[in-house]
Amino acid sequence: MIEELGITRTDIGLMGTVFSWTYAICQLPAGYIIDKIGAKRMYFFAVGVWSIATALMSVGHNMGQFLSFRFLLGVGESPNSPNSSKITTEWFPREERGQASGIWDSGSKWGSAVAPPLLTVLSLALGWRAMFLIIGVLGLCLAVGFWAFYRSPEESKRLSDEEYRHILAGRDDVTKPKQHLPWARFFTYRQTWGMMLGFFTSIWIWNIFITFLPLFLQDTLGVSVASTGWVAAVPYFVAAISGIYSGRITLKLARDRGMTSIRSKKSVLITACIGLGVLLVVVPFAHNLVVAVVILCLALGLVAAIQSQSWALTSDIVPDTHVAQFGGIMNFGGYFGGALAPVVTGLIYDRTGSYTPTFIVAGGIAALGALFYAVLVRKPIVAETGNQAL
Repeated sequence: MIEELGITRTDIGLMGTVFSWTYAICQLPAGYIIDKIGAKRMYFFAVGVWSIATALMSVGHNMGQFLSFRFLLGVGESPNSPNSSKITTEWFPREERGQASGIWDSGSKWGSAVAPPLLTVLSLALGWRAMFLIIGVLGLCLAVGFWAFYRSPEESKRLSDEEYRHILAGRDDVTKPKQHLPWARFFTYRQTWGMMLGFFTSIWIWNIFITFLPLFLQDTLGVSVASTGWVAAVPYFVAAISGIYSGRITLKLARDRGMTSIRSKKSVLITACIGLGVLLVVVPFAHNLVVAVVILCLALGLVAAIQSQSWALTSDIVPDTHVAQFGGIMNFGGYFGGALAPVVTGLIYDRTGSYTPTFIVAGGIAALGALFYAVLVRKPIVAETGNQAL
């Protein structure tokens, strides 16, 4: 695209930013709608829309068109993570949700691992336009498959009575009066801001990698275009495994160490933020390809741990009935601020020819995440029945 259309690194970053801002703003209504209409309907709609947006990229010829398609992509992708969090609360007891969230969140990392080599092959063999069209069609097939096969626990015919009772035992007590948590009220509590700011730190870094990792490998470490996909895939494979394993750690901390569900997840989050900050500062000073890839693997592994356990933590902060809504608010905060990362990175590189300032700033932002989670996220938000005060 850069060679054919003459677009710049700043243009690439702008496309990432437009997607992220749209994605962020649409989180707010998406979470509310999910809690109202259910996960199955919303997931079918979301995957369908983002697949159409991806396919449309194949017919774009200028930045105006590409930015419009990226806007539509942001609308379609926005319900995905809150929806997955909602499904987790339906299918898993509270103490198991950290592990479950690690597994589903790893999907974005597996996808990012498989995509670079696969899309590189498709682009070189068929052209970048055909690549976007093929991926869009595959997404539509996924939407239809999900609608045909997904069932809630209440509808599933494959669950035993014992399994169903285990799921119900781990949900909120349905015999208690339902708590009413007004949507706008969430923004008045420090737990909400702690989750938003903490998630922002990981999304800032994630957006840098998802937009610029292939270009960083080519521009800084001399990796060829043909080899970029395979090299870029390695850190995402590690991230996928890390996301799953981080959930296993929270489960063991809760069961073996007697930690509360909140404390077990916060322990992982705070440790991961500090470690990530150190690794990012080191990245630009690793000039050997193998060493750089190892550091990138560790860094993206910690990003995955932060993201998966942030999603798991949402169900510890609010009642199950409000998880998608609260998760949408957290994701809004993360992506609204994190949306600036791609365009800032592109501007810095176009003006300096270096990614070093980007990684040093990102390291400081990552370390701040530990502070946000430690200080602002300490206990659940609880509504008082009767007057619904918080």
